[in-house]
Amino acid sequence: MRIPVPRPRSLAGQLFAMQAVLIAVVVAGYALFTYVTDQRQAQDAAARQAMAVSSSIADAPSVRAAIHTPNPTAELQPYALQVMRGADVDFVTIMNTRGIRWTHPRESEIGKHFRGTIEPALHGRSFTETYTGTLGASVRAVTPIYDNGRIIGLVSAGIEVKVISKQVRDQVWALLAVAAGALALGAVGTYVVNARLRRHTHGMNAAELSRMHDYHEAALHAVREGLLMLDGQYRVALINDGGRELLGLQPEQSEKDVVGRSVADLGLPAPLTGALLASEPRVDEVHLTNDRVLVVNTSPVSGGERRGTVVTLRDVTELQSLMGELDSERGFTQALRSQAHEAANRLHTVVSLIELGRAEEAVDFATAELELAQALTDQVVAAVSEPVLAALLLGKTAQANERGVELVVSEDSRLDDGLLPPSLPARDLVTILGNLIDNAVDAAQGSLRARVTVTAYAEGAELVLCVADTGDGVDPAHADLVFQRGFSTKPAGPGGRGLGLALVRQAVQRHEGSLSVAEADGGGAEFVVRLPLAEEDAVVPGRGI
Repeated sequence: MRIPVPRPRSLAGQLFAMQAVLIAVVVAGYALFTYVTDQRQAQDAAARQAMAVSSSIADAPSVRAAIHTPNPTAELQPYALQVMRGADVDFVTIMNTRGIRWTHPRESEIGKHFRGTIEPALHGRSFTETYTGTLGASVRAVTPIYDNGRIIGLVSAGIEVKVISKQVRDQVWALLAVAAGALALGAVGTYVVNARLRRHTHGMNAAELSRMHDYHEAALHAVREGLLMLDGQYRVALINDGGRELLGLQPEQSEKDVVGRSVADLGLPAPLTGALLASEPRVDEVHLTNDRVLVVNTSPVSGGERRGTVVTLRDVTELQSLMGELDSERGFTQALRSQAHEAANRLHTVVSLIELGRAEEAVDFATAELELAQALTDQVVAAVSEPVLAALLLGKTAQANERGVELVVSEDSRLDDGLLPPSLPARDLVTILGNLIDNAVDAAQGSLRARVTVTAYAEGAELVLCVADTGDGVDPAHADLVFQRGFSTKPAGPGGRGLGLALVRQAVQRHEGSLSVAEADGGGAEFVVRLPLAEEDAVVPGRGI
């Protein structure tokens, strides 16, 4: 049988126990201090009371007169008993200068010698002391009785110590009762506070909280995806290393420099900032930064009120590029499938001509078709010998033909193989030229003379790519908006619109190039991209190399 291991006390329980012990120690210490202080103060008060009573008796004329009588006890004993009751003292003893008592609470002690110190009083000085006499320990005062400047007797008044102690004990018990009430009240308050703390810590102890913090920090910095947490005022409450990298924050900005700043002050693109500041959730939204394509998800954190927002960021830059290439390949494949269908029709035509005995016409028909396909390939390869771009143009040409748009490569185009430097990969050119052609085909489709013209050449230290269409053109008021993510003048399709030109601008900016749009010579729009080449790849000014 497995013996259950006792779970460590939670942090809230430890705090409750510590506070309860602290309150108990403080109360006990204060009670002890009060007891000692009150005991001393009670004895001092008793000494003052005894001194006042004895002084009053010593100054009484009736006492001096009774001392001169033959039997002082007869008059002084009733008087002493009366003073004891009225002054609330335990004894009043009047004696002669030899210490023989004339009065005492117990009549059997009258005539006996006084137990205590009398020498200072015989020398004319009143004093107080604590002494154990016939009635037990008491605080007493001894005062001389004068008559015409001569000491004729002594008077002592006192209060028993046990009476004083009883008074102190009563005070201490009252104090303990108040302290117990304070302890109970403090315990209840501590319990309430710690119950709330237990809710916030989910009943975990300090070791568990420390371990969770370590795991939290390790997981936060190990996750490659970006994680961003905003508070209720849309200030950065937490950001991991992946988030700082994906958002393009400066390397010299530490996490402490970013935390506490508003999202609007991070210098992010306006659409991305708007998504982070939105109050409603965002699911798998695509946003562009200067050099990345990000998928953004936001989820508000609420507990009766808005407490903040959790943002996750995924980098799909490479995926987006691959998707662009895949779309091109898919379009090329569809065009090939369509051409295969057309080729089958032509082959059937050739076979039928042969079966009809018209072999010469069959040869002429087949030869003409081959020359037409080869002429298109030769035209593209002659103008653009860079293999990736050549394959892209061939695929886009077939794809455009399927949509009823003529795509031509202008005679001014000239890009030799090996021209592109390593800093300008073919993948980025596929992104730029492929999206420009797709946008142009969309614009030209359905126009009276549906045509897209592609021009690619090197001029000086720049690579120039021009794509013109015969569509409706671009409103000059929208010349800058067309490159923003999400902008489109056409209805959104299943996959959404407004991303292609934004990706083009991103790729162009990444290579420090320029992108512009103007009206084409034959109507429609003309997009011009200029990308810098390495100095060793520069050519003589002019079209071609």
